[in-house]
Amino acid sequence: MKSTVEHLSPTRVRINVEVPFDELKPNFDRAYRKLAKQVRIPGFRPGKAPARVLESRLGRGVVLDEVVNEAIPAKYMEAVSSDELKTLGRPDIEVTKIEDGDHLAFTVEVDIRPEITVPAFGELSVSVDDVEITDDEVDKQLDDLRARFGTLSGADRPAEDGDFVSIDLSGTVDGEEVPDAATTGLSYQVGSGELIDGIDEAIVGTAAGETKTFTSSLVAGDFAGRDAEISVTVQSVKVRELPEADDDFAQLASEFDTIDELRDNLRERVGMSKRMQQGVQARDKVLDALLETTEVPLPETVVNAEVEMRAHDAVHAFDHDDAKFNEFLEAQGKTREEFDADMRTEAEKAVKTQLVLDSVADAEGVNVSDQELTERIIYQAQRFGISPDEYVNRAQQSGQLGAIFADVRRGKALAAIVRQATVTDASGNTIDFDALFGPAEPAEPAVPVEETAAEPETAEAR
Repeated sequence: MKSTVEHLSPTRVRINVEVPFDELKPNFDRAYRKLAKQVRIPGFRPGKAPARVLESRLGRGVVLDEVVNEAIPAKYMEAVSSDELKTLGRPDIEVTKIEDGDHLAFTVEVDIRPEITVPAFGELSVSVDDVEITDDEVDKQLDDLRARFGTLSGADRPAEDGDFVSIDLSGTVDGEEVPDAATTGLSYQVGSGELIDGIDEAIVGTAAGETKTFTSSLVAGDFAGRDAEISVTVQSVKVRELPEADDDFAQLASEFDTIDELRDNLRERVGMSKRMQQGVQARDKVLDALLETTEVPLPETVVNAEVEMRAHDAVHAFDHDDAKFNEFLEAQGKTREEFDADMRTEAEKAVKTQLVLDSVADAEGVNVSDQELTERIIYQAQRFGISPDEYVNRAQQSGQLGAIFADVRRGKALAAIVRQATVTDASGNTIDFDALFGPAEPAEPAVPVEETAAEPETAEAR
């Protein structure tokens, strides 16, 4: 096989491939076996008709089509590997010549990962917020813990913020009932903000047996983006009584003997949580700094695929009804043009991020262990409320296992960048990421592209 590569742009190539027919003999053998099983020819048992009989019966063109359709994908991947191309997305393939008995020729146009020069990571410098722990934050943690041991009792008064109520809901749009807005006996904590906008204001001051109405914009369903008249009836009001924050409670709710020891432990937990948030902030800021200082030509077809995927996801909740989605945007004070522009900007940043981190992962020798991949699968499965096995099966069916691998690898690449960057807090203290996340792992030899996924996992590949 002979292949040549023409660079059409920094992100796109044309591959010209010629395959001699003598290299296609295994493909012809498989084609004859496959066709022999599909046709019944008098005088021959199924699958036993010889090649010359099949060609006489079906025609040489049918055999050639079968051979070409099987050979081209394999020969394309062979050309990609031999020319060390890092392809993105789906290739556009065109058969240019079939010289029967001599050679097969075809061309492929495909996007590739561009050459990217990243700055020295040590030159990246960002500042993050200080870790400050207030007594109010510790009190909040203690109150949340007390709430887990609290009891509910009936309140003979109108509902107040923080109360637990049992409510009935119904809604109409222009006099038409909204089935999705109807429910009875729903338990709800006033002020939690977990239901429709405006409901907390309506419930506060309402006693058991009373009904209030208010107007709210619906965000999903057949009436998404429309204003609805919502009726809420309070059936009961209950108040949560918390145990006293004393030594007895500390012994009940924890391994500590005194409330002071429990408060100290809660303070440590708040501090750890804030340091983790500090680490996330550092990651995001370092990534933004890296993207700002790195020139990356973007493959247009890959960006367009990312835009299409995001647009599809956006209107999915509206049954892919663009009119309903546009009404929803209007209710949010945004035009479709503004939404599309923002979506393209986000898509461009997502593609640029993937390309940069993939280049860094290659340069830094970032690899992904079986344990790391398993941990990500378990985490994702828990998010979707399914078993890890089911999640893996779904990922295999949709071709997403490569994307999971790539996401873990990019995350590790970004972590390596953050550790080398200069990160200080607002007070000028350097952040010790070894103390926060543990020491960095030694770099491993990079896994060759052909041993991971056939293509980087952009939206086009997904």
